[in-house]
Amino acid sequence: MSMTDQDRLRELLEGRHPCVFVHTHEEEYVLDLVRDAAMALGRSLRQWSIIGGVRDGLVAGKPPVPETENPAAALYYLHEMRDPTIAVLLDLVTHLREDRTLRLLRNLIRKCQSSDLQLVLIDHREDVPAVLLDWATRFEVSLPDAEEIERLLKEALAEERRDGAIQIDIRRSDLENIVSNLRGLTRRQVRMLVREAVCCDRRFDQQDAANLLLRKRQSLQSAGLLEFVDRPLDLSEIGGLRRLKSWLKQREDTWSRRAIEFGLTPPRGILLLGVQGAGKSLCAKAIATAWRRPLLRMDVGALYDKYIGESERRLRDALRQAEMMAPVVLWIDEIEKAFASAASQSTDGGLSRRMFATLLTWMQEHRAPAFLVATANDIAALPPELLRKGRFDEIFFVDLPKAPTRMDIFEIHLRKRLRDPAAFDLPALAKATEGYSGAEIEQAVLAGLHQAFDAGEELTTERLLKAAEASPPLSVTMAEQVEALRAWAKGRCVPAD
Repeated sequence: MSMTDQDRLRELLEGRHPCVFVHTHEEEYVLDLVRDAAMALGRSLRQWSIIGGVRDGLVAGKPPVPETENPAAALYYLHEMRDPTIAVLLDLVTHLREDRTLRLLRNLIRKCQSSDLQLVLIDHREDVPAVLLDWATRFEVSLPDAEEIERLLKEALAEERRDGAIQIDIRRSDLENIVSNLRGLTRRQVRMLVREAVCCDRRFDQQDAANLLLRKRQSLQSAGLLEFVDRPLDLSEIGGLRRLKSWLKQREDTWSRRAIEFGLTPPRGILLLGVQGAGKSLCAKAIATAWRRPLLRMDVGALYDKYIGESERRLRDALRQAEMMAPVVLWIDEIEKAFASAASQSTDGGLSRRMFATLLTWMQEHRAPAFLVATANDIAALPPELLRKGRFDEIFFVDLPKAPTRMDIFEIHLRKRLRDPAAFDLPALAKATEGYSGAEIEQAVLAGLHQAFDAGEELTTERLLKAAEASPPLSVTMAEQVEALRAWAKGRCVPAD
């Protein structure tokens, strides 16, 4: 059984860690945890803020210590304390740019190592001075589980009821669906979304399940780390890839209780390596549809931040959110671009390598039903550790489609454009598009349609042939790179088709 936040924080404080750093936007929640720990451990509690100065953290209403609003004055005061005390410092990080304040804090932490004083820094900022990273123990606030979300939801509804009558019409199954839709959010976000849902019509019913999911998407998108991807695509809409489709079909139910009792281990993820436009990104969308799971795309570019430690925290937060929203498919597109510097001499101070190590650790240790789909075009840019056996359940090579698959792709895109494939010479089209990717075939169909529309004529095989001939494929313009990729994949990857 996993430990609660309350248990983990109490364990840190009981273990006499001199300084605990908590980066969070849920200040009140963490303050409650610290108060509970202080009372359980029989210690006094002091709380400092730039507005309130140093005051008693357990007894409300007591006047603050005079003239301790200034950070330096507060740190001087705490340095002279003798009783077993936990001191909470709110939003101190921004003041540590001042050398005197930083020096005082370092001295105070050093004193904490040999006294009964412990510091807890609670801050909405992550950019802690590097000199403090070895002194402070980081505490990660967990996201609420289903049981806590249900409690938060009921508390929010009770608060709304105090503000005026609301009509609640919800079955147990609807409630479970709503709780599931709220997974991956912070406590503050859960309360806020429930209140927003109620304030519109003073009702809370089945309709709010869909509304809350929509609001949740908007909330996550605003953070810029994870993006909900609509997944209307089906595996049948992708030509070829027979081995990959069979692999996915076999593992569709391996998260079920029956499969686990049978001795199966749920898959963790796959790497799709291949030529640009061969359908790797389409596969990620189709996997989510086939397995009836939400699809989350991680924007790795948005994770990188100039402040020390912030990028790693963003990545941890994104992975943690994905876990809490499980079952889910997590998609990292062109993973080699995200961690390119991890495969070479880094010019970013080791940031890419640390980020990469964070991802590898998560891939190895996470237990939630979050299935990772990573795509890559350039094998040379991938860190070798990523390709080691056991990182992914399988590495598939998505090659350029063969003639039968090209016929399937033409058929798919012609049907999508309301054309009868039987009216076209599919074998001739497949022969003429040797070396074309699925994306290039789609573009040939679109170009032919544009030309036919402009000429006021119907689309024909001849027009499609001309459209394809007018745009040389990537396999011609980048022939050496494509052949090198094929040579590397031979014997190392499973052919997707």
